Amino acid sequence: MSRVIRQTPAGVCDLFRRQLLQPGPPHSLVLSTRTIHGRDYRRPGHSPDTRWPWEKVRFDLSKGLEGIRKHFGLLKDEFVGQWKGPEGRPLMEHMLEQTQVQWEFRGPESLGQWVVSSDREIGGRSEAYLKLGRNNTTCMLYGTLASVPPRDGETRYSGYCTLRSKQPLSSFNRKRHFDWSSFNTLVLRIRGDGRPWMINISAETFFSHQRDDIYSYFLYTRGGPYWQDVKIPFSKFFLSSRGRIQDDQHALWLDKVNTIGFTLGDKADGPFQLEIDFIALCSDRAHTEEFAYELYKRNPEA
Repeated sequence: MSRVIRQTPAGVCDLFRRQLLQPGPPHSLVLSTRTIHGRDYRRPGHSPDTRWPWEKVRFDLSKGLEGIRKHFGLLKDEFVGQWKGPEGRPLMEHMLEQTQVQWEFRGPESLGQWVVSSDREIGGRSEAYLKLGRNNTTCMLYGTLASVPPRDGETRYSGYCTLRSKQPLSSFNRKRHFDWSSFNTLVLRIRGDGRPWMINISAETFFSHQRDDIYSYFLYTRGGPYWQDVKIPFSKFFLSSRGRIQDDQHALWLDKVNTIGFTLGDKADGPFQLEIDFIALCSDRAHTEEFAYELYKRNPEA
C-alpha cells in the first residue's frame, strides 16, 4: 500500500529539513554547506564555490603586519597633512593655484589606479585593454567594440567599454573624496581615433538608492596623429542614472568626487583607440556659469 504525502506548507518544510539533515552513522549528522551559507553568485559557465567558509580564509602573519604598517603610515600622513595643506604643500600655494594635474601616466604604477571593463562581464564580445604608450609617458586604451548582445534571452543591448579610476582610500580602507571645489573646468590632453566618448564623474550621495547616479558629458575626438587639448566646464555635466537622463537636475558636488571614467558605446563595431596624456583641473576666471541646465524650483511662486 503506497503512502500518499500531502503537499502542505508544513509538509514541504519537513521534507526540506530532512534533505538538509541527512542521517548518517549513529550520533552524527551530515550537514550540507547550503545550511551554513547561501551559494555565492557565479557567472554563467563557472562552477559554484562549494568550499566551507573557513577554507576560504587565508592566514598570513607577514601580510597582516605589512597591512598594519601601511595603514598607520597613512594615518600619520593624514594628521601631518592637516598642518601643511593638500598633498603636503603650503596652504597659500594651494589657494593661489589655478591648474592642478590630477592624473598623469608616467610609469607602470600609474595604471594600477584604473580599472578596465567591457560587456564581456555580461556575456558580450567587446574587448578592452590598457597599456602604457610610447616612452611610458601616456596611457593607451584600445580594443574592439562588438554590439552583438549575448544569447541569454534577457540582455537586449550590448557593446560598451569603460575605463574608470579607482576609489581613493585613506587609512584602514576609509573612503576618501577628491575636493575640486577650487576649480571649475576639467582639462584633458588626448589623442583619439574620431569616435565620440562619454566622460563620467561620480560623487558621494546621501542615500543608497542614488549609488547609480553619475554626471556625464560628451568627448569628441578628432582622430589623426595630433594631440587634442580639451576643456570642459563642470557646469556642463548633466545627471543621469543607469543611462537615463534625469528630469530633476542639480549641479555636481565638486567637494565629494569619487571617480572619473571614460565610456565608449557608439554602436560602431570595430577597433578603437584612445590615448591620454594627463587629466587636470583648472580655474577659468572667464567662465561664470554655475549650471547649464534648467533647475526645478522647490517653492514656485503662485
